[in-house]
Amino acid sequence: MMGVQEYLEILRNIRDCAFATIDCTGAPAVRIIDVMLVEEGRLYFCTACGKDFYAELMANPAVAVTGLNKEWQTVRLMGRAERLADSEQKAMIDRIFHENPSMEGVYPGEARYILEAFVIAEGRLEFFDLGKSPICRESSSFGRAECEEKGFRVTETCIGCGTCAAVCPQQCIAEGEPYKIAAAHCLHCGLCFESCPVEAIERLGGDRGAGGRRFGTQD
Repeated sequence: MMGVQEYLEILRNIRDCAFATIDCTGAPAVRIIDVMLVEEGRLYFCTACGKDFYAELMANPAVAVTGLNKEWQTVRLMGRAERLADSEQKAMIDRIFHENPSMEGVYPGEARYILEAFVIAEGRLEFFDLGKSPICRESSSFGRAECEEKGFRVTETCIGCGTCAAVCPQQCIAEGEPYKIAAAHCLHCGLCFESCPVEAIERLGGDRGAGGRRFGTQD
């Protein structure tokens, strides 16, 4: 399993990542933002003070960041973006421009100081590798955030019929009492959850009661 710095370095190497925020109406907003620096388990980026993105971050620091590299690996970061203190801004913007020379062509000279730097110092991370077979996924957290268990689990009410293992697209469910899902290879597709004839599979994390079973039940 990789460490937090390695996950964040993947986002840095992708560089142009999707950043999602909540706008002034409560609706989701997303745009491509450059990951400018990653160090000591923290991710730094910047934006101009006049942009909607800046206003959204100041009103609600909750942010989600994701990117996909050429190896079909994706990292998703859910955390809080905090504006750096006034005393740190100039030095950080200068450093960002030093590490990212192309920024000079967008904000030449003193124009760079309309930008302000933000840091994500806490959050949850999800890594998903579609380039492997079976697929591989990992979860982690950093700062004060706690890692959330997600996916599905076979409970003790399992009758051992094998339906879940038979339908699993990644073949990551092993026979046992009860059957066991290999979380590191699970797609979280929910096919086992919907196919179990005795509803012995439970959803973990997130909105456990959301969605229900698509196929319903037979009378």
